[in-house]
Amino acid sequence: MSEPMSGRNRPAPTFSAVVLAAGLSSRMEGRHKLLLPVGGEPAVRRVVRAIVDAGPREIVVVTGFNARAVFDALDGLPVDFQPNPRYREGQMTSVAAGVAALRAACDVVMICLADQVLLEADDYRELVDAYASMPRGAILVPRFGGQRGNPVLFAASYAPEVVNGHVNPGCRKLIAEHADDVFVYDASSDRFTVDMDTPDDYARILARIEEEALNAPAARATAPARSRSAA
Repeated sequence: MSEPMSGRNRPAPTFSAVVLAAGLSSRMEGRHKLLLPVGGEPAVRRVVRAIVDAGPREIVVVTGFNARAVFDALDGLPVDFQPNPRYREGQMTSVAAGVAALRAACDVVMICLADQVLLEADDYRELVDAYASMPRGAILVPRFGGQRGNPVLFAASYAPEVVNGHVNPGCRKLIAEHADDVFVYDASSDRFTVDMDTPDDYARILARIEEEALNAPAARATAPARSRSAA
């Protein structure tokens, strides 16, 4: 479904982010996945820090299960919180609550998952840049290796339809049901398709982060030095 990017790139759109942090962590065998330590901090804080660094106009974090602990884990970060008393009814209730809570004007809304701990600020900005270059549509869905990923981005003008449940950015049928509106973007990394639902997922992610940290000094050592004239 992907098409070549348009050669006439539009200016970078402003965006706001809704972070879905209300879930029950039902597959994590009794542990709250958003509070598990990743790189020395709670998983949810690592995720939200990366989103903050990407430069959104506004961030709304939707809470539900264990809301106070999530609130405390994000202490000091520039975010607003939106409780979702209906969080047990499914993710779409959190999407609707978060989008309805947005107040700042923006061009694009990004729906972020609070357990995608591998995503970095540059990854979120990559999606905003891709949205600015879309040849068609008003919804962007990232994909890597044929697998659909997250976050999903949509035009802020879609917000009323999302709040009313007429468009569900988290629905696996989104592409089929809104084919004319959706652009599928082939992303640069599998980070967009990795989340953390089970203890095995958590173990794999920690191992990957550790391996990348060990390899980082070697990568810097082999990188070509910049000349003084190029600095």
